[in-house]
Amino acid sequence: MEPTKTEIVVVGAGPGGYAAAFYAADLGKKVILLERDPKLGGVCLNRGCIPSKALLYAAHTITGAKESAHRGITFAAPQIELDKLRAWKDSIIAKLSGGITQLASKRGVTVIHGRGYFEGSNTLRVETEAGQQFINYDQAIVAVGSKPALPKAFDLGNPRVMTSTEALEIEEIPEKLLVIGGGYIGMELGTVYAALGSKITVIEALDSILLGADPDLARPVMAYAKKNFAEVRVKAKVLKMSTAGKQIKVISEHEGQQKEELYDRVLVSVGRVPNSEDLGLENTQAKLDEKGFLLVNEKQQTSDPAIYAIGDIAGGVMLAHKASREARTAVEIITGEATGADKAIIPAVVFTDPEVAWCGLTEAEAKAKGIEVVVAKFPWGASGRALTFGRTDGLTKLIIDPATERVLGVGIVGHGAGELIAEGVLAIEMGATAKDLSLCVHPHPTLSETLMESAEVFYGHATHVLARKR
Repeated sequence: MEPTKTEIVVVGAGPGGYAAAFYAADLGKKVILLERDPKLGGVCLNRGCIPSKALLYAAHTITGAKESAHRGITFAAPQIELDKLRAWKDSIIAKLSGGITQLASKRGVTVIHGRGYFEGSNTLRVETEAGQQFINYDQAIVAVGSKPALPKAFDLGNPRVMTSTEALEIEEIPEKLLVIGGGYIGMELGTVYAALGSKITVIEALDSILLGADPDLARPVMAYAKKNFAEVRVKAKVLKMSTAGKQIKVISEHEGQQKEELYDRVLVSVGRVPNSEDLGLENTQAKLDEKGFLLVNEKQQTSDPAIYAIGDIAGGVMLAHKASREARTAVEIITGEATGADKAIIPAVVFTDPEVAWCGLTEAEAKAKGIEVVVAKFPWGASGRALTFGRTDGLTKLIIDPATERVLGVGIVGHGAGELIAEGVLAIEMGATAKDLSLCVHPHPTLSETLMESAEVFYGHATHVLARKR
């Protein structure tokens, strides 16, 4: 069979891959988008961000109903129909995935479903259900993503031991669920299952949950978990797991003591590993690091001139919006729309209860790097809007350069923090000062005011809290 020729082939149709394919097509390039799954959208849409956020919303409605009792509004205990919940979640995925397929068609992007294998720097072999075909291309953008890590010690071949992929299928509500790993995936899914009725135990090897978030932002999440989970153990580790009938026997160590416990299910959320195996990358000049990530420069170029890499496979923070941004960078370099790449401010959001979000420099990073900063905080206990819905466990903080008064970082914990953090991104990207933020009129009563008032705290004249004058 004669090889198909194209200008750009994008391998992987997640939020990085389809963004790259669509942008390249918008700029007039002939593009093939290759995806091994039957549905477009990648892990984020099908087995990650979207289904988890749908289930978290469902969980928040349950906890919100419970919390209404103190307002004089009491609901009966929820009746949970798992089949209906799962069907609702799957319908969201189907709509979004179908929308991506339509957009690809309207843009003239050729979509091929199959597994890609690099035969060389400019040739890709594709295994499809209909057989084998070859693609000759000028440039390839590798966007194959990552998968949940499952260490061999935990891989019992037992469906009761889950990664995030299986946990999002919510086949049942286990009475006792162990979550190994207190990162964002473990804490988000623990929040879902706790609201559905499971007794959650979290075991985290480090001395705190939510690595990367400042301790004062993680604290309200820990307080929520202590109240709604059975237990959160930090500085703890799982030594051994084995099948015990219809349960999993877990031997763990915490505070010098070994414990042997039985759980109905175990969720292993100890990170993600790149999908770089069986891609044929050894037939190209592209290089992998010791963990299997493709090495790239700031232009998303690998050491092979014909191959770019974006998203999880290129290392760094594993976030969908980081992949989408890198997609634009790669396409602009390929098409000559840009000759260099600016370092973007990539926000992080953890959709726990309460949500945690941050961008730019964190307080912990400033301390570790010896960067002099001033931290201005506004507690949500002083926010009229937070009081109206009974969630005063929030905090907004600014990390400010004392010499220039520029905003270097923003951190928020509280209800809807993820929706607020974009103002922080905008402030840092635009080089805003604390004075700029304080002078921008924010509507009252809203949570957005907490950013303005944090800036006013910096100057010592916040309306709703007493702050020391600078």
